[in-house]
Parts: sequence; C-alpha cells; structure tokens
Amino acid sequence: MEAESLYRRALKLNPNQPDAHNLLSVALRSRGALEEALAASARAVALAPGHPLMLANHGAALAEAGRLPEAISAMQQCLAAAPGDAVTWRNLGQALAAAGRAADAVGPLTTATQIAPTMAEAWLGLAHAQSEAGNPSAAHPAAVRALELAGRDKSLAEQARFLLAALGGGEAPDRAPAAYVRQLFDAFAPRFDAELEGNLEYRTPALLAQAMLAAGVPADGSAAVLDLGCGTGLSGVALAPFARRMEGVDLSPRMLDAARARGLYAALHEMDLLAFLPRKPAAWDVIAAADVLNYLGDLGPVLGAMRAALRPGGIIAFSLETGEAVPYELGQGMRYRHNAAHVRALAEAVGLTPRAESEVTLRMERGKPVAGTLLVLG
Repeated sequence: MEAESLYRRALKLNPNQPDAHNLLSVALRSRGALEEALAASARAVALAPGHPLMLANHGAALAEAGRLPEAISAMQQCLAAAPGDAVTWRNLGQALAAAGRAADAVGPLTTATQIAPTMAEAWLGLAHAQSEAGNPSAAHPAAVRALELAGRDKSLAEQARFLLAALGGGEAPDRAPAAYVRQLFDAFAPRFDAELEGNLEYRTPALLAQAMLAAGVPADGSAAVLDLGCGTGLSGVALAPFARRMEGVDLSPRMLDAARARGLYAALHEMDLLAFLPRKPAAWDVIAAADVLNYLGDLGPVLGAMRAALRPGGIIAFSLETGEAVPYELGQGMRYRHNAAHVRALAEAVGLTPRAESEVTLRMERGKPVAGTLLVLG
C-alpha cells in the first residue's frame, strides 16, 4: 500500500509519466484491484507505445483478467521488441494454454526454458502444456526438471509431483495440492461461466438439483444450505430454490468475488472445505458439492466431516467423476475418478444412507463426454 501511495503522489506531480502508471498497475494487481490495474497499465502503454516493459505488464494484467486474445497480442508485441524476456515468453505460453491452445503454447514455453534454464515455473508450464497437447512422454521430463529446480518452493514442488503422478510417474497423493487448485481457479475465474456453460456444456449443478428433487428434497426455500466449492456461484443458482439461507466455501478468492456479485449467498468463506466443515457441527440441512470431490482422492475424511456438519434429517448431494479403479485413480486431466461402489461403502461407514443415485454426463472435455455419478445421501 505504501508503494501504491508513492506512485499516486508521483502521478499528481506528473500525470503523464508512463513508468509511474506501470508501477502503479503492478502494485494494484498485487492487492487484487484488477480493473484499476488494467486501467493503469493501459495508460502506461498509451503513453509509451511499443515499450516492451509496458506491453509485458499490460499483457500479464489482461491475462489475469481473462482477456486472453488481447493478452496474447500485447505479449507478442512485447517479444517482438524484447525477444530475450523469458518471463513474457512463459506468460505467453500460459495464456495460449489457458485459451485452449496447448500445442501453440509449447513453443513459447520451450523458449522460456532455453533463455532461463533454471526457471522452474517455465518448466512446469511446459510440462502442463505438453500434457494438455496430448504429449505425455514430453511432459514427463519437463515435470521432472521443474521438480529438480523447485528447491525450497514447497508449493511448486507439490504441483510438479502432482502432475508427475497424473502422468503415471509417481504415487497419487490423497488430494490435489491446495495451491494448485487455488491458482487454477483464480486464473479460470474471469471466463469460468462462459467456458463451462458454452464450450464444455456443463450441467452438473442443474442435474444435482434435479437429483435432490427426485430424492424428495423440497425446493421450498426452507433449508440451511452449504455450497462446498461454490466457485462463481453457478451451483448456487441451482441450489437457491432449496435455501432459506445459503453459504459458500471455496479456495479461490477470485471465484468468491464472482459468487459475491450474484447476491445469492448470506456468507462466503475463503477456506479449505476440510478446515471449514468442523467449525459448524450439525449446522446444515443440505450440503452440496458440484464437481468438487474430484480434487480429492481419499473421500473418507470429507464424508465424515460432512456427516458431522449435517443436522438430523439433512442430506448431502454431490457429483463424482467415475472410474473402475478402486478406490480411485488420478487421471491425466489432474482430477480424481472414483469408484462409485467404494464411495457408497465409505458413506455407509459414517452413517449416511443412499437416497438417490444416477449416472450422468457431467460435461464435455476435448470433445468427449465426462462420465459421472450423482449421489444423494441422508
């Protein structure tokens, strides 16, 4: 905040100083004021057209805002003037991957690793891009190199190990690293609704609400509802008819910002669900989790925690990506697929009885349906 104040003072003295606008943008982004940051970086570019530093920062801000075509263009302009900028090569590759152009991302990310061979983040980005482009044999050595370079960066090392496990290069952990999930959905937040409901034909929240109705859960606005992994609130839209009061929990602050804007939730909590659930025992009539448990491997702890947070007579409703492996497997897409029969056994072990179950298509992925199971337990 002190740096931001200094840059604002500098701009009062000289409103047309591009460096001050650029540095103000960096400071604003660091505290999450993205719209203000974009305005400042755009002003810096306008005052210093073609300057690679201004273009690099503006491109990064545009990417963070989900404006990927504009971000890619700004980064390409930067690199035309400053081809030795390894960070912008990395950012360009990540923006291309986020835009669904994983194969195109491989080149810029490879360039980043060549310019800065010890940049672990570039190697990890390259590993992800190769995996998403359907090249697991190329993804594996890049992920190994990222892990070697991670050093004391525990978060980056966890993410590299997680990707290696998804590629078959190690034992799958009990859950996805929290930092990976947070970063994934923070980056996805600006385009989450449009991408899921458009390109991916995402229907899980609506299907889960239908399953609850079929199980006899009344949509009469009488329930205390907890939306686990609420994201942008798409699930809250489907759950709202059941709710007298609804609260949401999510790891991603940017997802929560979008959920807050919907005006559906009485409270939103930025917290890991396993840390949140024990805080409110016997508090909820309905606990729902749409496309959330696929980031957890061992579901025993979360089912027990949900059961303890449920009021007598309450219900739990959730979706699973389903597979045949027992108890679960980590797919190359870095989500867990669960054996539905095993999950039923876990639920019954903590005192939950199945009230409804259905096999569904959760969404499309790379043109193929993602098989899922909806479970309503009470």
